[in-house]
Amino acid sequence: MDMEWIHLVGDIGFPMAITFFLLHRMERKLDDLIHSIKDIKFHTTDD
Repeated sequence: MDMEWIHLVGDIGFPMAITFFLLHRMERKLDDLIHSIKDIKFHTTDD
């Protein structure tokens, strides 16, 4: 039973870790993009 869990975590754990890392990076980039869009909107409506 223990070997099954070790094998399962070894097979699935790495892809899950990579997925979490990439989603976290993408979320941060999307937040930056939203901030930039709001900043552009503020500057264009300020005229």
